[in-house]
Amino acid sequence: MKIYTKKGDSGTTQLIGGARVPKHHIRIDAYGTVDELNSWIGLVRDQEQMAATREVLKEIQDRLFTIGSLLASDPEHSRMQVPDLHERDVELLEKEIDIMNEPLPEMKHFILPGGNAINSICHIARCVCRKTERLVTELNDHSPVDLIIIKYLNRLSDYLFILARKISHDTLSEEIPWKPRL
Repeated sequence: MKIYTKKGDSGTTQLIGGARVPKHHIRIDAYGTVDELNSWIGLVRDQEQMAATREVLKEIQDRLFTIGSLLASDPEHSRMQVPDLHERDVELLEKEIDIMNEPLPEMKHFILPGGNAINSICHIARCVCRKTERLVTELNDHSPVDLIIIKYLNRLSDYLFILARKISHDTLSEEIPWKPRL
């Protein structure tokens, strides 16, 4: 099978279900940004120090493929069965957040992203997750999106924030509080 079909050379792409839409369509932007997020999480997972979190990160990447499949489906024409997201997927993130957050010092200020390379990659992934969430909620304004997707993305950004904080804590990297200049 060739990787190229040439069908997209005119600037359109096909959704699951057969409908063709412009490559700049909000649906394409939404699931394309899910793919971008998945790649950043892959980079986090590949870091040597992430051994303890590697399985959870692989699970998250799998769920992001599920979300991408759901968003790539034409809600009016697709009859294909695609995987689905469950409340237990959100609960897994919440459980992991609670475990990681337990030993962390209380936050009294916003924290500047950074501290070390892995922490910074987590913050970039968190920002891409928030961008994904914005695009998916915009898509929802035009074409209904299962709200579990929005809930999962919202919780995933929280997970990535706490993961960044845990990395700082575990590596004894300084968390720099943001102190606004007034």
